Amino acid sequence: MRLTVAQALVRFLSRQYSSRDGAEHRLVEGCFGIFGHGNVAGIGQALAAQGAGTSSALPYYLARNEQAMVHTAVGFARMRNRLSTFACTSSIGPGATNMVTGAALATINRIPVLLLPGDIFATRVANPVLQELEDPRSLDVSVNDAFRPVSRYFDRINRPEQLPSALMQAMRVLTDPAETGAVTLALPQDVQAESFDWPSELFDRRVWHVARPVPEPAALQRALDLIRASERPLIVAGGGVIYSEAWEALRAFATEYGVPVAETQAGKGALPWDSPLSVGAVGHTGTAAANELARSADLVIGIGTRYSDFTTASRTLFGQARFLNINVTAFDAAKNGAVMLVADARAALEALRPEGWRAPSSWTSRAASLAQSWWSFRAGPSLTQEAVLEDLREVMHPADVVVNAAGSMPGDLHRLWRVTDAKGYHVEYGYSCMGYEIAGGLGVKLAAPAREVFVLVGDGSYLMLAQEIATSVQEGVKLVIVLVDNHGFASIGNLSESVGAQRLGTAYRLRGASGELDGVYVPVDLAANAASLGADVLTADDRESLRAALAKAREAVRTTVVYVETVPGGSAPSSGAWWDVPVAQEPGEIHDRYQEAKRDQRPYL
Repeated sequence: MRLTVAQALVRFLSRQYSSRDGAEHRLVEGCFGIFGHGNVAGIGQALAAQGAGTSSALPYYLARNEQAMVHTAVGFARMRNRLSTFACTSSIGPGATNMVTGAALATINRIPVLLLPGDIFATRVANPVLQELEDPRSLDVSVNDAFRPVSRYFDRINRPEQLPSALMQAMRVLTDPAETGAVTLALPQDVQAESFDWPSELFDRRVWHVARPVPEPAALQRALDLIRASERPLIVAGGGVIYSEAWEALRAFATEYGVPVAETQAGKGALPWDSPLSVGAVGHTGTAAANELARSADLVIGIGTRYSDFTTASRTLFGQARFLNINVTAFDAAKNGAVMLVADARAALEALRPEGWRAPSSWTSRAASLAQSWWSFRAGPSLTQEAVLEDLREVMHPADVVVNAAGSMPGDLHRLWRVTDAKGYHVEYGYSCMGYEIAGGLGVKLAAPAREVFVLVGDGSYLMLAQEIATSVQEGVKLVIVLVDNHGFASIGNLSESVGAQRLGTAYRLRGASGELDGVYVPVDLAANAASLGADVLTADDRESLRAALAKAREAVRTTVVYVETVPGGSAPSSGAWWDVPVAQEPGEIHDRYQEAKRDQRPYL
């Protein structure tokens, strides 16, 4: 079959499926793209030839920013538990490198996305082409080499004959729960348009089976021995519980054996918040309940977590506990000097049966009492960020989804949000990438159109990447965007003050008469900006009007932005957990506190 490389690529992708537990899914459900001279004559022509409609073999969606379209693909794939994703294509040069941040986010979060950046001429007949990086060390280098360290698989297709093997490897990585992340196929622009006689079997319908690795018997026995020897066990549920759809298996295990469950950002929702054994978020942004248990636990059972520094409070939280790590990835299972159980989370939980053992009732009762005390918190009457979350929670339904990424809101959400649906909480905190929120929320809604999606975004993130509001309007994909304006970077402001940097550059203020950034707030009208991108906009200036606006936005039929200006402060109890951010080595109270906190860090050897 004679097709161009790009036409062959589009046809191949439209015929790939994933399968787990007998259910099949389209592996690549569409293609986001922004066209330029690196891809318009190749992938652009191929997509145009097959049509751009949603019923096309590989539907095309127009994005406004290359980084944002990768975030949208990530949001989609995460909501689909990594069983389906999107492809993203860009032109050569800045279009391609704009996607590098998205690639890093996908790989860090272990989320599959397929990136198809244009590249320079393989034949070099027109070099240097527009936007080409000329490296005097080698003419083989292009800006797309920046994708190598942030991709789980990278290849450059310099000849048509290389495409089939590269595609097979790409699909392997996209569907491997232990190895997945960003997959990048760099496509020289002349090769994309080159015609080739392809074997017809390249375009056969293929099903890629997503494995559920079962525990190795000897490793399972070691895990059981460790559990039976414990008296104060604590489960730390990570994203792997959600992606493997292991929430019912987790509930059953925790209930039968009386083991309290704490949650990471990615694992929040693994148990309903009001479950008798749920103690909420753990770590620097965790609940006082979970963290108190973590300090006195003698065994930490980590399920599907990569143990970020926020989860471990920079390795100061878990006292002298031993670790049992259940993870589909050996790299993560080996962390913290743990006993390793390399397996799918659901398969492992179903196999773990420590017969004749149960955690002491005093430990289980203590967990329930601590959790009950924590959840008694209520925000005050002022329009603080905590109050916004409380009012939003009253409006949302159990199946609705909250989306957030960076700033101070992820911490407040992790501590305070009450999740009843395992897919109702979507906070990107592996990369904590400002600008993810709206684009990621678009992906969530595309993946779950029957759910209402509420995107929480601060003014700092909004000003970095808000353009996908226009995409949601164009596609008729309704979002509710809660735009919280606190005139700058509140989270970094607090951190800056704590390390002695005096909140430099964290408030949106004009330069004053002294030349410092201490004037009045910058007169930016974010509500008008959102309206200019095509959204309906509602504003709120107190809690009553906020609840009314949120309820109206939920019932709206098109993307609606609720703009609210918050006041500083809040009264939520502290997590009591530390985070290691180095401070200047100079005498003083700040450095003394830092040195004191570091004394509790464990080497985890």
